[in-house]
Amino acid sequence: MKKTSILFCITLLISLSSCSTNSTIETNINNDEFNKEVINKFWNNLRSLEGETFYGQIVSPESASDSLFKNRDLVMYVAHCSDSTIKIPFYVGDDSSRTWVFTLLSNGIELKHDHRHKDGTPDSVTMYGGTTTNSGSENVQVFPADIFTANMLPWAYSNVWWIELKLDDYFSYNLRRVDTERVFSVKFSLKRE
Repeated sequence: MKKTSILFCITLLISLSSCSTNSTIETNINNDEFNKEVINKFWNNLRSLEGETFYGQIVSPESASDSLFKNRDLVMYVAHCSDSTIKIPFYVGDDSSRTWVFTLLSNGIELKHDHRHKDGTPDSVTMYGGTTTNSGSENVQVFPADIFTANMLPWAYSNVWWIELKLDDYFSYNLRRVDTERVFSVKFSLKRE
């Protein structure tokens, strides 16, 4: 009986101490603040491109066998910028149905994909995307799929988008579906030659 009681007490102390440790870890994570200076630097760099048009090319998949993008001009136009929103239409040939919408939040940046029909009405699959979960860097921001996206497109739950932006060099839009071989990347030259 004594051995059982001692074993119970030891087990209870171990579980209580691990609860305490977990509690501290959660508190530290919850108190972690985003580096707004880094986020604002990325935002201002992107915003500085307002009114400009850039031409791109598919980087991945290397075969570029997707008939949707093959042998078509790929153009991004930084059309609208405000303190909290940047809209970048992405043209594939004469298809102007796609717009990347970036929204500056208090704790990061949100990326949404606004898809529309030729008459301007929203597509049935639109406004999917994600929100940054950390500060990123002044050159790269990462957007894991959000709950809205996972509910609308269950197969896209593991999508991760990221934007690379190096002023006077390039802007790249990238997608990786983590649990598959799906990778998509398009790179636009920002060199003003």
